[in-house]
Amino acid sequence: MTDPHELDPSADPLDLQNAPPAQAELTRRKLLRHGLFAGLGAAAFGSTALWSQLAHAVSAPAPKATKTDRYFLFVYFSGGWDMLLSTDPRDPVQFNEGNAAKSQILPGYDKLKVGTTQSNQPQWVPTSDGKTALLGSYFGAMTGQFKKNRVAIVRGMSMDTVTHEVGRRRYLTGKPPSGLLARGSSGATWLSTLLGAEQLVPNLAVRCESYNVDQPNFASGLKVSNVGDLTRALKAPANSLDPKALQLVDAMLAQEAACPSAAQRGTWSTAEASRLKARQMSAAGLDKLFDFQAKTPEMEQLRGYYGIPTSDATLTSLPAQAAMAVTALAGGLSRVVSVTLTESLDTHFEDWTTAQGPRQQAGFDLVAKMLDDLAARPYGTSGSSWLDHTTVVCFSEFTRSPMLNGNSGRDHHLTNVCVLAGAGIQGGRIIGASSNVNMAPQPVNLQTGQVDQGGEILKPEHIYTALLHQLGVQGDPYDLRVDPLLALLKG
Repeated sequence: MTDPHELDPSADPLDLQNAPPAQAELTRRKLLRHGLFAGLGAAAFGSTALWSQLAHAVSAPAPKATKTDRYFLFVYFSGGWDMLLSTDPRDPVQFNEGNAAKSQILPGYDKLKVGTTQSNQPQWVPTSDGKTALLGSYFGAMTGQFKKNRVAIVRGMSMDTVTHEVGRRRYLTGKPPSGLLARGSSGATWLSTLLGAEQLVPNLAVRCESYNVDQPNFASGLKVSNVGDLTRALKAPANSLDPKALQLVDAMLAQEAACPSAAQRGTWSTAEASRLKARQMSAAGLDKLFDFQAKTPEMEQLRGYYGIPTSDATLTSLPAQAAMAVTALAGGLSRVVSVTLTESLDTHFEDWTTAQGPRQQAGFDLVAKMLDDLAARPYGTSGSSWLDHTTVVCFSEFTRSPMLNGNSGRDHHLTNVCVLAGAGIQGGRIIGASSNVNMAPQPVNLQTGQVDQGGEILKPEHIYTALLHQLGVQGDPYDLRVDPLLALLKG
């Protein structure tokens, strides 16, 4: 290949002002939009597999968001939660073994082998609209958040499935999968597209699936399993070449990418953009934000607050994942974070009596800590907090059956619940309801949130359209085909 530009080993490939014309066109925003995330795979995992996959994501013009001071945190409760223990309980005086054949609902609080009969009872709490609502004991510290009018609960949703993969991917994308295959991009990916490419990792997925089939490459989720995965992606690698040799290699690669024939090849442009992105990430030094085991007062305070065990040297515990999610947002790394914060809730057998409740509560208690942490962090000099700018969405693929099975456990049930908090959410409210026979989904008025036979059965896409509405997005750019659940939103 011939090129009119001489190889200048002193040139910085990131110096876009003095770069050759073909390279200078790659401004920071354009670099990100051309798939710079692709380089994260090579930087973090030592291979080109990730960037080659991301290169196939098709860019599309993004709809316009008029409100961009928003961040999103999706919290996944894995395995299917039992809403009778937390978000949609029933009074055991009215629903018991004596009338279970008729109601097809058996709370079974007296059958739990954790806590006491008294402590396992649900409690009545006031709502922000002057009413009262029943909340389960394993909603944990989130009950206090509900009383602070930070949390809204959407009941009586339909998942149209009792299959884990289908329910999970329906919630992630807002669309029914094709078989078991997700159809379309994740909601987290759309939101990352709308909020822009300024953060180094706009879309971070911690132990969560993420999909991009039609959005810009920068919005693709960076998938990590734990804090260590993320810090490896962010930390500058040890160079095997001396600085002079490394500078020559950088200059050569930059010159190759600027060659007219190379510039016309999409994969080559993507590869070069990805290389620069990887350099940018490792040069930012943001890995230090996640050194949770560092012996500093700040990290000691964070470990104590989230309850990160001192034995958790590899930072794989759920408290460490929760701390990572908040730090990624408030530390300036990401705009959208998805994280799994429970052990499996798929309790078909006697483990329902011992594990379902405590595992749910552990997850809800972590979410409550995250809300308080975000509320305590000032958002720049605006006088507001990070919670005022971050919308939190807690979900599971479906709920457990309202009747116990023959193994003292609960099976799958297509009804679902969603828990939301933070920016734009009208807290202290219960929206929708499940029926008093078999806890079936009920139609809801999207404006009031009340059960209305002329309303609509709520589904995950109603949640997404509400989130898009609060960003000022017009129309139905992601083909969700439902109106927004306006009852969720302030104002």
